[in-house]
Amino acid sequence: MAKNQSAIVNWSQYLSLRALSGFMHCFDVQQNLSTAASVGSLYYRLSKRHRERAENNIALSFPDWSHQQVQDIAHRSIQSMFQLILVDALVTPRCITQSSWPSYIRIGDMPRTVERLIRKQPAIFITGHCGNWELLGYCLAVFGYPLNALARPLDNPLLNRWVMGIRQERGMRIITKWGAAPILQKMLEDGEWIGFIADQNAGDQGLFVPFFGRMASSYKSIGLLAMRYNIPIVAGVAHRINGRFEYELSCTDYITPEDWQNQPDPLFYITTRYNRAMEQMILKAPEQYLWVHRRWKSRPRYERQGKPMPKRMIDKLRSLPWMTPSELDLIVDRSCPVESK
Repeated sequence: MAKNQSAIVNWSQYLSLRALSGFMHCFDVQQNLSTAASVGSLYYRLSKRHRERAENNIALSFPDWSHQQVQDIAHRSIQSMFQLILVDALVTPRCITQSSWPSYIRIGDMPRTVERLIRKQPAIFITGHCGNWELLGYCLAVFGYPLNALARPLDNPLLNRWVMGIRQERGMRIITKWGAAPILQKMLEDGEWIGFIADQNAGDQGLFVPFFGRMASSYKSIGLLAMRYNIPIVAGVAHRINGRFEYELSCTDYITPEDWQNQPDPLFYITTRYNRAMEQMILKAPEQYLWVHRRWKSRPRYERQGKPMPKRMIDKLRSLPWMTPSELDLIVDRSCPVESK
């Protein structure tokens, strides 16, 4: 649940951000992006903890990269984070409207997704902390297809009300995580669309699947909802173009019930496949991923107990249609007991 903060802290944070928002509206968007990138560069140098976490995550995800490549992507990733927070989140409602969106948004190759939207057939949309993850749902609402998105409320209730208002200005509906399951089920029964940011750590009890060669905890709810209502999962992303306030919306995977029906473990297959789809999003623009995110924080029970990966899990991984022997060896090797790390 959200943390309780004092009223003084809440108001100081809220007023500071509103003042910053008003100040930045006085300048050109591209100039603001440049300023935000400079703030990100300063943060990269000063915040050792976040710098090292980002570099460590990148180095483990791209073991063939040089140290210079790792540092460059970590630096640019933190710049991107500040651009999203300080610029994109504040100017999106002003810039992207039903009449102006073609000036900022390109639609990539996603015919099946568009067809499903036009036919008003329900689907589950997922993305990761890559590109502008807030923009996907916002744009769908602007296009006339409002999305119901699951989100964690901010700790500051004043900021939460303001940010939620921005998110919902064009018709997108935000559902907080607490007690959301019955609401999401009713929406799917009514033929609505729901969205998840699907690369969040699901804790020790989550379903562990590969993500960049390491087992990562994922929520089971996405696959369970897709299986229960027999609907597809659409993996989409909004990538920034050429460092500007311009984005391309694209689909990296479209997972249908036919894809998982004959799998030995459908839930494992779905969860692994949409994590693989998020990998594809990140590979296209690794500097736009939130590498400071603690994606691999939780570990499988066998690791916590100091045991090797069970044969049953190895067999599940081997059964995946896209799994290669070299990928499998890497995942198993990296899933060594905690004591030996």
